[in-house]
Amino acid sequence: MIVLCGCGVTVSLMHTLVAPLLPDVSHTLHLSQGAASWLLTVTMLSGAVCAPVCGRLGDMFGKRRMLAIALAIMSVGSLLGALSWSFATLFCARMLQGAAFGVLPLGISILKDELPEDRVMAGTATMSSTLGVGGAIGMPLAGVIAQLMNWHAVFWAATAASLLVFTLVLVFVPESPVRSGGRFDVLGALGLGAGLVSLLLAVSQGGTWGWGSAATLGLFGGSAAVLALWAVYQSRVRQPLVDLRTSTRPVVLLTNTATILVGVGMFASFMMTPLLLQAATATGYGFGVSVMVAGLCMVPMGLGMLFFSPLSAKLSARRGAHVTLLVGALVMLGGNVALALLPGNIPLLMVVLMVLSVGTALCFSAMPTLIMAWVPETETASANSLNSLLRTVGTSTCAAIGGTLLAAYTTRVDGAVVPSATGFQVTFWMAAAASLGAAGLALVVTTVLRRGARVTVRASDRVVAGADLVVQ
Repeated sequence: MIVLCGCGVTVSLMHTLVAPLLPDVSHTLHLSQGAASWLLTVTMLSGAVCAPVCGRLGDMFGKRRMLAIALAIMSVGSLLGALSWSFATLFCARMLQGAAFGVLPLGISILKDELPEDRVMAGTATMSSTLGVGGAIGMPLAGVIAQLMNWHAVFWAATAASLLVFTLVLVFVPESPVRSGGRFDVLGALGLGAGLVSLLLAVSQGGTWGWGSAATLGLFGGSAAVLALWAVYQSRVRQPLVDLRTSTRPVVLLTNTATILVGVGMFASFMMTPLLLQAATATGYGFGVSVMVAGLCMVPMGLGMLFFSPLSAKLSARRGAHVTLLVGALVMLGGNVALALLPGNIPLLMVVLMVLSVGTALCFSAMPTLIMAWVPETETASANSLNSLLRTVGTSTCAAIGGTLLAAYTTRVDGAVVPSATGFQVTFWMAAAASLGAAGLALVVTTVLRRGARVTVRASDRVVAGADLVVQ
């Protein structure tokens, strides 16, 4: 469990470590800000495509095997980044790093197969929290290393971490005995990849290209058409990449929909808080701290998710994962409302971030538990990969809308145009609305489960009555 959680932290680090490096990379490689931003976008796109593929291949041929392959690819990407000499090589390096995004759902599925039943919830909760831990500490850690040395050193550190977890997996993690076998759906993988790339590309670049531009609208329309055709194909093929019959079960469908909203509710704080901390005090809302200090202020949020994950497992064991999801969403709602009111000092802001970390930990631990309870054992990796993918859709949507709002609401400070307080507030209110929506879906899940329990009891009563009649 320790090794798999280390894998989760390492992979989530890869998605955020380049963010504080962009100014330095842009200067060194003579890139525009738009070109440099592709180093973030390509990692997201690569992860979106590879996560469901890794999950399905893990179910078919072995989760540990696919876990090791994903970590090996990430190691190669990190090494290429450390040795990079041009934008093209760095772009390829970031694409290879993103290919390891499927490690988290693979690790959760291995824990489900290997741990004793009474430890599965705790293992799942801890593994799920690693996404937030890596996301919170990735930026400050990369910023410190880059400030002390240079951005190449960050990739050397990523290479060392990748090789370490790859070796530990080979030594300590057993292969799961649960496999589905069958043939891999190549056409389904290509269709899903094309649809997702089009969707996420439109979401991530819409603010730059213009939401009404031909490129953005074309990508949205193309994505809708491709995914619709893909869904028809998946419902008819014998061994689909994603079993839509399982994915459309009420509990699974509602949980996956809530995952998108949780992604929005979580990522607003990850995206906006560092900007809020670094904004000049003359804006009336900023604190004027350095990049390093802003990153350090985010660390307690990541660690809070890790420390509170056992609490979520206990709540799920006593009341059910649906209750954990509901409580987590409501806590996130309170945290985002508090952020929308723009706390006036850093200690108060960090308290609010800790509240958000509790809510996020509760939600992240509950969603995989709900998913795995309603899918066959031979499909846990692919089902968890789809859930992780939808979380990416939520975070990407939040980033796109938040960036658009900051660009739309501006003010002048010392002659410079900067985001106004309104842009931050509207973004946090949006995150609060998403958290409220997730809570509403959790209530629906609770209703569905209670009705299902009543139906099961009634069916059981009829069976007992029939058995008595046979005996008589």
